[in-house]
Amino acid sequence: MDNEEEAAEADDGHEGEGVTGATCLYAIYDPVTGACTMARAGHPEPVVVRPDGTVTCPDVPASAPLGLGGYPFETAELRLSEGSQLVLYTDGLVEERARDIDVGLDRLRRALGAAGRRSPEEACQAVIDAVGPARPADDIALLVARTRLFPRSCMAEWGVPPDPAVVPSVRTRCRDKLLEWGLEEIGFTTELIISELVTNAIRHGSPPVTVRLLYGRCLICEVADGSSTSPRLRRAATTDEGGRGLFLVAQFAQRWGTRYTAKGKVIWAEQTLHDVHESTSAATDPTPVDVLLEQFGDPAM
Repeated sequence: MDNEEEAAEADDGHEGEGVTGATCLYAIYDPVTGACTMARAGHPEPVVVRPDGTVTCPDVPASAPLGLGGYPFETAELRLSEGSQLVLYTDGLVEERARDIDVGLDRLRRALGAAGRRSPEEACQAVIDAVGPARPADDIALLVARTRLFPRSCMAEWGVPPDPAVVPSVRTRCRDKLLEWGLEEIGFTTELIISELVTNAIRHGSPPVTVRLLYGRCLICEVADGSSTSPRLRRAATTDEGGRGLFLVAQFAQRWGTRYTAKGKVIWAEQTLHDVHESTSAATDPTPVDVLLEQFGDPAM
């Protein structure tokens, strides 16, 4: 969530140089562990409503707004119980010229406490009714998200020894899990993605290497390692022996990216499942795979 603010000065009818900055608050929630990592740059602090109705403000270190330059940004991590509500908002909700921001924050906390176990939509409406200025002088954004934990039956995780020779066994283990979940139709693409990400982590990352599969509305493949160096997508020359793996991952995954952790990074790739049952007929058409393999040869990274 960000809130842009712009100020400019005028002198004797001549406009001065504009100064533009933006406040920002981000939160990354892991539904497997219940951990939420947050950081803020000049933005109001978030609010957490626990399942029992207790309202707290996490101690997220305050940093300067974006655009000022030269200032570090610190993160804070906390555990959220299932059913907690995470509340993010802009200062237009709690700040008015005739009202101190502390008064607005206190009214926000009281409104959230009174909302009890309402749905996020109902909690948003209750907050707007109780706290929102009668005549807003600034834009207002309010987000209420309720946390859930990922079912253990829909995830698989295992460690990988730092040896390229184990990659075939990783593919086999991945294939077995997909069969258990009834997702054998996407087995080929998932094995390719896992194979390339694991090979890359072993060759260019640092131990420990971990694989995690998450089966929900989509299938997410994650490979974590102890290095903070992120891979980059590039087009390999025909004479290169490697450099094609990440290109293949990008082609077969709906989305992919890098998530940094306190001990390294996670490369993740997401595959949609809405057309899994249609993929059997699509799999009989070898054109997409063959074209890629013929063009780029060995898919090793």
